[in-house]
Amino acid sequence: MAKRIVVAIDGPAGAGKSTIAQRLAARLGFTYIDTGAMYRAVALWAMRAGIEFTEMHRLEQLAAAAQISFRPGGGGVLLNGEDITEVIRDPRMSEAASKVSTVPGVRRELVEKQRAMASATSVVMEGRDIGTVVFPNADVKVFLDADSKIRAERRICDLKLRGGSVDAATVAREIEDRDQRDRGRSTAPLMQAPDAVYIDTSGLTLEQVEEEILKVVRQRISNGKEPHTLE
Repeated sequence: MAKRIVVAIDGPAGAGKSTIAQRLAARLGFTYIDTGAMYRAVALWAMRAGIEFTEMHRLEQLAAAAQISFRPGGGGVLLNGEDITEVIRDPRMSEAASKVSTVPGVRRELVEKQRAMASATSVVMEGRDIGTVVFPNADVKVFLDADSKIRAERRICDLKLRGGSVDAATVAREIEDRDQRDRGRSTAPLMQAPDAVYIDTSGLTLEQVEEEILKVVRQRISNGKEPHTLE
């Protein structure tokens, strides 16, 4: 059986994790796992069920019961068989997911699901604790970062593309609040793994970031061969 490979990409909101992880997964022929979407899925189910984000036990139960899957090629997210790809990209879901992610029981349940996904196939998994908690022994670890102003600008552009209303000051404040919650939570806070490669994406194009990470992949697991030969 071919070795299952894990490429872990962590970083704060707006650093470019999702876009880069999708591109890498396609380039490598791996499965793309958006762990943030999993927290958004639990948050969405809680909102629909009328469960407050302070009801930790009930949130943990939802996380355990949630059947979350990803369409091949980064084509969508399913919750209990329903395609929720667009629904969870509503701007309100970002803050909701951030609150849900602070619940230790929710994190435990979703980490188990994430590990199960990676046991079945090679993955590019992105989030905020992949290289530190979910897969501390990942084959490749990358920490993407960017200046907070640039991250806010990227979020504004994304919201505009989705047709949402945009207030620059509000977006900047939400980015700052999200950073504080992610870095300050007691369970699995956002931090760079000691053996992760740090990449500041502030002045780089998507292509440049992708190539930088592919270099790391080749160095660590392919002995100089093209990444697609790994599987």
